[in-house]
Amino acid sequence: MNLIQNRALKQLLWIGIGAIVMFFAGLTSAYIVRRAEGNWVEFILPDWFLFSTITIIISSILLVFISKKIKRDESVFQLMLIVFMLGLLFAFFQINGWKALTNQGVFLTGEGSNVAGSFLYVITLSHLVHLVGGLVALFITAINAKRNRYNKDDYLGLELTSTYWHFLGLLWIYIYVFLKYF
Repeated sequence: MNLIQNRALKQLLWIGIGAIVMFFAGLTSAYIVRRAEGNWVEFILPDWFLFSTITIIISSILLVFISKKIKRDESVFQLMLIVFMLGLLFAFFQINGWKALTNQGVFLTGEGSNVAGSFLYVITLSHLVHLVGGLVALFITAINAKRNRYNKDDYLGLELTSTYWHFLGLLWIYIYVFLKYF
């Protein structure tokens, strides 16, 4: 690809990221406003969400190493698979976090539900939906790495995937801190 196409793709990614930021800003703003109205049930955020946070940070750190390796024309396939597996582990931890919440009596909807729990599920599920897109990108990037489609002069797909995954990690850290301490 030429330089103009590369810049265009990067700009499109940043526009998408901007839209996602606005979406989550809206959700967390609604959370703040609704919480101030009262009838808000307090609950303990399960440790599974902390495990998710640690997992996504590790995966992001690995992507930094991958970026350095590709610039030295080294193979990155195995590390890409590890990052992909860490992404799946993140999703597994999220699902276990939701199970722990239901064991606490915190539900998305229905009898016994409260708006506090509903917000938590909507925010975390929305992040997981965006993470699925990241998992698809990681998987495709790993396949491309296996096929030696990236080298020190041409690794745009890896760069775009890494940027999106780092963004998802930062977004999750924001969500985790917001839900844990607000």
